[in-house]
Amino acid sequence: MGRPIFILASYLLVISCNNSVSHAQVANMKYKTIGTIERIDKALDNIISPNAQAEIIAEGFDWSEGPVWVESQKMLLFSDVPQNIVYKWTEEKGKEIYLTPSGYTDSMKRAGEMGSNGLLLDASGHLVLCQHGNRQVARMDAPIHDPKPKFISIANNYMGKKLNSPNDAVYNSGGELFFTDPPYGLEKQLQDPKKEISFQGVFKVKKNGEIILLTDTLTRPNGIAFFSGEKTLIVANSDPGKPWWYAFDLKNDALSNPRIFYKASGYDSTAKGLPDGLKIDKNGTVFATGPGGVWIFNKEGKLLGRIRLTAAASNCAFSPDQKTLYITNDMYVLRVKLK
Repeated sequence: MGRPIFILASYLLVISCNNSVSHAQVANMKYKTIGTIERIDKALDNIISPNAQAEIIAEGFDWSEGPVWVESQKMLLFSDVPQNIVYKWTEEKGKEIYLTPSGYTDSMKRAGEMGSNGLLLDASGHLVLCQHGNRQVARMDAPIHDPKPKFISIANNYMGKKLNSPNDAVYNSGGELFFTDPPYGLEKQLQDPKKEISFQGVFKVKKNGEIILLTDTLTRPNGIAFFSGEKTLIVANSDPGKPWWYAFDLKNDALSNPRIFYKASGYDSTAKGLPDGLKIDKNGTVFATGPGGVWIFNKEGKLLGRIRLTAAASNCAFSPDQKTLYITNDMYVLRVKLK
């Protein structure tokens, strides 16, 4: 996404006459909005105000992904996967390049989705990246305030075979990492001759570094998140033939009771996007990117509404107080105020 696009003519006049714009002026400027809020259940009124809108806070990307808010720096980090760049956004300066290369560090040229995808912070505040091109989950070996393209691998193989292209990840409260491994970062995806694993897995990395396969039954595992209490895991499946969200019970190193949390099948065929990244708030409300925008469910899997968008949404992230939702939306990054 790029510099914010302002819609107040008076501020545009000020900018044209004076290249120096104060932080106070920037804060008072308004962003262009996009999309609509579709209210299916009245319970949504307790989550999103009736007058809420999706603001375009940045634009100009090839495919934005994997947002994470970093409170210590008051910045949003997110990936542009094809560009192999992590960008940052702040209220004061808008978008800036934060880290490049972000997901592919080899000198050999290649095409496809090679950059970082999902981003998250570990318990020590280090940046952790799902790296498509490097085919690993890795920790940036540099302080969050002084980024450098130096990485320490957390997971790069399963039983000696290289991973496909880790896509999204989440830590539990015990510091164990859970991640999905679809084929999107491989140049030819399922048909790529470099693909070493015959399945698309959901994995767990224990504190001692041991990598455990939790399931190999999903065709395109993508977004992943826990409900409060960490006894239930939700995984999005970004397969056009099975555009579903799955729920699993989690105990120790095993998943059980697999079930469909919600099916997006039959939704408007013109809507762009598939089940992708998701986040779950402290009340169990699920914000899941999918066909046509962001789908909002209660913890029982009842659809409450949608943030309807014309371009495909890929993932989302909360502010620390969960009163702001950030959405990566193809060439845009959006912000929606929540209750």
